[in-house]
Amino acid sequence: MTSVTSEFNPLGKVSAYKDQYDPSLLFPIERNESWQAQGLDRSAVAFYGEDIWNGYEISWLNERGKPLVCMAEFRIPASSRFLIESKSFKLYLNSFNQSRFADAETVRRLMVQDLSAAAGAPVTVVLHALDVQFPQPPAARCIDELDIEVQAYQPDAGLLKLAEGQFDGWLCSHLLKSNCPVTGQPDWGSLYIYYRGQALDEATLLAYVISLRQHQDFHEQCAERTFHDIWQRCQPEALTVYARYVRRGGLDINPFRSSDPQAQAENFRTSRQ
Repeated sequence: MTSVTSEFNPLGKVSAYKDQYDPSLLFPIERNESWQAQGLDRSAVAFYGEDIWNGYEISWLNERGKPLVCMAEFRIPASSRFLIESKSFKLYLNSFNQSRFADAETVRRLMVQDLSAAAGAPVTVVLHALDVQFPQPPAARCIDELDIEVQAYQPDAGLLKLAEGQFDGWLCSHLLKSNCPVTGQPDWGSLYIYYRGQALDEATLLAYVISLRQHQDFHEQCAERTFHDIWQRCQPEALTVYARYVRRGGLDINPFRSSDPQAQAENFRTSRQ
């Protein structure tokens, strides 16, 4: 098992940027590690989904030495044993920069092979032209204008309360912020939540989203913790939590977790991404 605190972990260290293809740069981390460190059980709540990564700085050389550029979409199953540490992912992608390949399909296949091996599950890779059009976000009611008093800046499921009536739709907040678990660097994002069932008190939901503000954890675990807390505390009939984080180092990370095994994650993009 690799560890966040392992001496081999590149996170938070000065790293030489290699520009020759090197799959050994990828650093997988056990998904259960963060949960166990917090005394929580990841398997306590069943969810499905994937982590969608968008790469905006993908480049390599063709066989004549001419650079080619594109964007890439990576989909890693939430059921995979490992997540991939983001700095190592960036270093890996940079290692293509001065390497020559026959064509884009060769590059894509290598990425599928390497990322699947690191994650411990099949990873999907799509290379996009620079003029690709991303879908629009779902029609969600933004709760950010609610006038609330905030006291908690660490996750607290006890903040979540129910309200009268039923609800079936999407809510969103752009006040999501968490911190890197090693460097403490801020990770900014938007949180989209779909649920069906008894209505949530939206003021308490917003207070809960804000409570992640000083929490140190990976993007994937923040989305799972939110799903876990809403599911356990509010017991909706159906729930989807979709975090769209702002890019850092040419990558954005977008964990999608749902109670519906058939739910499909649209790779939309927010204005900040």
